[in-house]
Amino acid sequence: MSGLYFHIPFCRSKCPYCDFYSVVAAGHDLDRYVQALCLDLKQSRDWYGSAPFSTVFFGGGTPSLLSGEQIATLLQCATHHYGLRDDVEVSMEVNPGTVDVAALESYRRAGVNRLSIGVQSLDGHQLRWLQRAHSAQQAVDVVHAARRAGFSRINVDLMFALPGQSDESLRQTCRRLAELSPEHVAVYGLTVEEGTPLASAEQHGDWQPVDDETYCRHFQLVSEELTSLGYEHYEISNFARPGEACRHNLGYWQRQPYLGIGAGAHSFRACGWGERWACPDDVCRYMVLAEEGTSTRQCIETFNHDQAISEAAYLALRCCQGVDLDLFRQRYGVDFCEYFAEGIRACGHDLSHNGNRCSFNLQGWLLYNSHIENFLL
Repeated sequence: MSGLYFHIPFCRSKCPYCDFYSVVAAGHDLDRYVQALCLDLKQSRDWYGSAPFSTVFFGGGTPSLLSGEQIATLLQCATHHYGLRDDVEVSMEVNPGTVDVAALESYRRAGVNRLSIGVQSLDGHQLRWLQRAHSAQQAVDVVHAARRAGFSRINVDLMFALPGQSDESLRQTCRRLAELSPEHVAVYGLTVEEGTPLASAEQHGDWQPVDDETYCRHFQLVSEELTSLGYEHYEISNFARPGEACRHNLGYWQRQPYLGIGAGAHSFRACGWGERWACPDDVCRYMVLAEEGTSTRQCIETFNHDQAISEAAYLALRCCQGVDLDLFRQRYGVDFCEYFAEGIRACGHDLSHNGNRCSFNLQGWLLYNSHIENFLL
């Protein structure tokens, strides 16, 4: 399995909490950027290999600022130089307020078969606080528009641990989202990332993050609510109807190779014990490198055996399936339970050992960041 990620870093405006590389679209030549992506795809073939992709993901930024024709160009380029498997999953992030039915239909014709919609909240006050450019009604409308456009696989993003967000408000949001019948829900707690406007506002005393108790309570509430509505909590931040897990993201957590194309995009190659590469987080520099035929990426991490074992462990433990003990032994030549015996003991009852698998329960996921220290080398 191999994945392809396109980073489309353009936004209409910057969200104050976001630390992904992005720029305001005004003044940028999107056609030139798309052509640079195509050049990079072609030039990366010898470096990455030419096996067909099983998944494609358009992330950002706001990929829905591109036209259906531009998305089609990128997918045609990927097909020409690498190939796409017959059952390829092609996901694309869209933001409410940036698309209508006609635009969504054009994405579907281009080859997109899964949408990820940045709803975040169905509370108008919370959306305004997050400085999202859409209303709650626009969020609902875009889900309905996606259905009319023929999409049968839809994810919606939801945020929790927002200032002033009550338990009941969050519960009602979960239920209203479920009424829209998305196949997948991605749930993220608000975190303060260094260098963002939100971090600066906190430093100036303009707002305060929720306390740890509220954060954990909200996480549990969302998990209980969505599982009661028929969703499987298959990864710390992700819920899906049966058979609707995001295959592209599963590839990340299973340490499968992926090619990242675009300014700020990362790649993972399965050379030796693994290599991670990154493109410059600068649109103009990225385009110039691609146009000159110069490598657009540099190696930022080369894994040794122990580092690969550690990363494989903490990524697998993000998922409800956890670590497949036989597969772990086959891939890395060590017994997981022996190699991490001390760390497993430190996790206590939060880590379960069922037959051929080790996995965290909900309490273990709540304490994931502290527990995972036991698996870092």
